[in-house]
Amino acid sequence: MKRSTTRIAAVMGEVHARIAARSYRAGTKIPSVRAMAQTLQVSVSTVLEAYERLVAEGVLYARPGSGFYVEGPVAPLALTELGPKLDREVDPLWISRQSLDTATDALKPGCGWLPPAWLYEAGVRKALRNVARASAAQLTEYASPHGHGPLRQFLSRRLAASGIDAAPEQIMLTESGTQAIDLICRFLLEPGDTVLVDDPCYFNFQALLKAHRVNVVGVPYRTTGADIEAFGAALAAHSPRLYITNSGIHNPTGATLSPVTAHRLLKLADACNLVIVEDDIFADFETTPAPRLAAFDGLSRVIQIGSFSKTVSASIRCGYVAARGDWIERLVDLKIATSFGGGRLAADIIHQAITDSGYRKHMERVRRRLNDERERTVPKLSALGIEPWTIPRAGMFLWCQLPERMDAAVLARTCLKDGVVLAPGNAFSQSLTAGDYLRFNVAQAGDGKLYEVLARAMNLCASR
Repeated sequence: MKRSTTRIAAVMGEVHARIAARSYRAGTKIPSVRAMAQTLQVSVSTVLEAYERLVAEGVLYARPGSGFYVEGPVAPLALTELGPKLDREVDPLWISRQSLDTATDALKPGCGWLPPAWLYEAGVRKALRNVARASAAQLTEYASPHGHGPLRQFLSRRLAASGIDAAPEQIMLTESGTQAIDLICRFLLEPGDTVLVDDPCYFNFQALLKAHRVNVVGVPYRTTGADIEAFGAALAAHSPRLYITNSGIHNPTGATLSPVTAHRLLKLADACNLVIVEDDIFADFETTPAPRLAAFDGLSRVIQIGSFSKTVSASIRCGYVAARGDWIERLVDLKIATSFGGGRLAADIIHQAITDSGYRKHMERVRRRLNDERERTVPKLSALGIEPWTIPRAGMFLWCQLPERMDAAVLARTCLKDGVVLAPGNAFSQSLTAGDYLRFNVAQAGDGKLYEVLARAMNLCASR
């Protein structure tokens, strides 16, 4: 009896999961009793009982002679139910939650930001004092639709230094880099469209794209950029609408796009009418500037985005979009429709901080510290058999392979018990082919306890 009840509950759980994932929408006819029984390898009577219970709960309704249908409105969106089923430890949203929710004394070598002491606190405090003396309008009014004018003028000059010709009118400020991508997705995509991402790529790209109900296809990423042959094959097979990438310092690998790869990639994109979103959030960490797709393309089909959360402050949310003028005008309309007027204070604080005389010296110190920490971290990891895929020229990330095909998700689960948050490779991999990789943040990897916990956890994993 108990076994039968468990099977009935399993069938009900499967139907609930498919409704949550929106595979079954309101009014949709679900598989017949016999078809579901065959799929789940249970008896017809088990499925029938499960369906009847779901009818009693108001989840389904029956049409005599026709079958069972989904009752009620569309289910609330559950992102974790979309796409392949992952262990919670490698789910992108799980990693974000662990990094944001864990106690302040936890070690977070898997997170994607600098420690608080590394950020530009002095500049932020100075900017706050200045803003506090601003006019009443600056402190209380909505910002203009495009956003803070002086900051957009500054960004126009900074982009020009990278070879990107973007007038202030071609730049729109957002609340964050994530909001920038969200608006672009709303602007260009429909559910069911295909989007290319690097494999591996920043895991929140995948989480955000799930919310837009698009088909995500990963393209293998090499030390010089996307694998061009695989990129061309993906274009031919999937006719994607969009490609999202980093081309300065790549997340999670730390690799840098080469000019040859950039030119070949843009040639393919042009032939297929592909739009590219270039996330340039790590620009200020570079020691030697890498090629920018937006510079080669002239913002024709490349949209560049960025923010200041990695270098100034994650508490002061401000990002930007740089694109061709007619697209910016439509994106401004979308911004108004979804968030009305943006905030003025964040942009004003950011502008004052990054134009302050101390910001350049601050970033020079950060780049030196990152280089020093990278040189210290690599041998410590190597001593444990954890080897970098490549040695980055700049930035905070090391993309590392574990020894003997060790399971990074199991290791992450084990280390979390000792207060260490890791970032397993498959959270970054659309193809789930990075199960023995971890992303390390060298700025968060200086505590000796990390390596003690890693060594102990690796021994436990190896002995299983």
